[in-house]
Amino acid sequence: MLALAGEWRRILVGIIKGKYVVITPFRLEDALKMTEWGFHENPLFSDYNFPLVSYESISKWYNRKTFGLNKKYFAIYNKENKLIGYLGIKNIKRILGQSTLGIVFDPNYINKGYGTDALGTFLGYYFNDLNMKCLYLEVAKFNKRAIKVYEKTGFVIIDEYLMDYHDQYIDLNNPYFQQERSAFVINRNKIYNYIYKMKIDKDIYDKLDVF
Repeated sequence: MLALAGEWRRILVGIIKGKYVVITPFRLEDALKMTEWGFHENPLFSDYNFPLVSYESISKWYNRKTFGLNKKYFAIYNKENKLIGYLGIKNIKRILGQSTLGIVFDPNYINKGYGTDALGTFLGYYFNDLNMKCLYLEVAKFNKRAIKVYEKTGFVIIDEYLMDYHDQYIDLNNPYFQQERSAFVINRNKIYNYIYKMKIDKDIYDKLDVF
């Protein structure tokens, strides 16, 4: 086990290069750059906005986010050396070869091909360098753009369930909400949204021809 952990530490200090992105270990100085990110106009995605501005608040967020042996986070830069996103794997089970993915992008850099390149690049690293067997993720049903990227990179939906929506005070008459009304359930004045659980394994990845 100690030898395996040591090998992971050795591999995870490297730089992963894609066609359009460069992925590096996530550092505090990366998190500080996120204050320059844009904001989602769509209120459904408000939970992805980065509201922290002070060094102290960002430092606390970074330490809370990255602390622990069962998770690893990475910064995503474009070829112009601009921080455009970050991704992480958590709930890492090294013996089983599985973990859960999370990925967030600066709203100014979505719909530009960076997501597909970053995810495809990371999957190659995840399966071939880290020798992992399976990767899971969870995504809101209304996040159709992300789902399209995930499916393009080989993820398949394996489950669907309801969870509390993060903004219980959202304007239900908002056109963004009305457009995605089928992705929500309102019960006793409480708002829930559908979540998809998705998965890709090494066998599926090896059969892909998109990378």
